[in-house]
Formats: sequence, C-alpha cells, structure tokens
Amino acid sequence: MTEREKEQYPIDILVGFAERTVRRLWVIIILLIVLLVATNAGWIWYESQFESVATTIEQEVEQDADSGNNSFVGGDYYGEADGQNNGQGNNQNP
Repeated sequence: MTEREKEQYPIDILVGFAERTVRRLWVIIILLIVLLVATNAGWIWYESQFESVATTIEQEVEQDADSGNNSFVGGDYYGEADGQNNGQGNNQNP
C-alpha cells in the first residue's frame, strides 16, 4: 500500500458512517413493521376470545298520569306515535 492509500479522507469516513446509519435505519424500520403486525394480530386474537351476542330487550312500561289521561297512543322508538302501527316503527330516513 502506498502512503496515499493508507490515508483516509474525511469524506470517506462520512460516507462509511452514512452507509452504516442507513443500514441500521432499514433494520429498525423492518423491525417496527413486524412488531406492529404482531401487536395487531395479538389484539385481534384477544378480542376474538369474547362472544358478542346481540340481544333484544323488550320491556313493558306502565305510565301513570295525574290527570288520568295517558298521552302515549302507540308507536315505538323509531316511528311516530299514530296508534296504527301496532309497535312497528317507521325506520326510514326523512
């Protein structure tokens, strides 16, 4: 080796440092992606352990009025109280 080949220029040192840094960053990015996928899969597995049961709760309500008049004629939560729908609501948007 000649004297010039033994000598390292500052740009050579910086290029080597940049290459190592870029390689480390790619390893970190890939590791973070793998960890993200693993944690998402873990949460999906955890949440699938519970059953979600949709239940319909029917409740009878009695209403007393001081005047002896009950103003509720019919209808349900979704529809209008017209007394003709026998508990079947109007589920359409206006």
